[in-house]
Amino acid sequence: MIFLRSLIFNILLVFSILLIGLLSLPLLLGPRVGVAFIRDLWIKFIIGALEVVVGLRHEVNGLENLPEQNMIVAAKHQSAWETLALHLIFKDPAIILKKELLRLPILGWFISKVGMVPINRAGGSSALKSMIETAERWSDSGRPIIIFPQGTRVGVGENVRYHPGVFAIYKALDLPVVPVALNSGLFWPKQSFKKKAGTIQLEIIEPIPPGLERKKFMDLLEIKIEKTSKNLLS
Repeated sequence: MIFLRSLIFNILLVFSILLIGLLSLPLLLGPRVGVAFIRDLWIKFIIGALEVVVGLRHEVNGLENLPEQNMIVAAKHQSAWETLALHLIFKDPAIILKKELLRLPILGWFISKVGMVPINRAGGSSALKSMIETAERWSDSGRPIIIFPQGTRVGVGENVRYHPGVFAIYKALDLPVVPVALNSGLFWPKQSFKKKAGTIQLEIIEPIPPGLERKKFMDLLEIKIEKTSKNLLS
């Protein structure tokens, strides 16, 4: 049953990308707001399909911890799920993502148009500078910046170091960082065809204020995210 439900969902996922992408191609010639609207509509469809077809729901806790001002969101990354759902939790975010995604047919065109923060992970200091400049531009326009501080999807139980790029963004933008913990990897593991029924828990943690020095910030961020994420696995 898990295989069949996963198969139906994966077909819906791919088919919807192709269908909505092709029908929405004219929007690429207009302002980004049109593409952002279609993005959110498609994500709501996919999240709904997960619930109906797979039986996979989600709960968001800690919304009261969100600051009134703009923010940087540093999220645990266990699954493709959060790359979708975070758009519905944080209004019109700009996500820091690998530059290679922009080369994908159809999907990459829309990612580029909607405005994200691409980074060339092999580009060294020049790539970091470009990432910060793009993040500053989108932040100045009022969009929250989302970063996955471990830089990649991390399987449940895996230990992957936190990259210093998150501190560079934190220092440059001078904004509070909202840590986000989750347990999506229990239900939609990385590089897995199967999706399991259940309830994904996402926890918004009390923000880290701007102005901390590097080691204190990095240690505090990792402790907050890792401790809460482990608690969500039990």
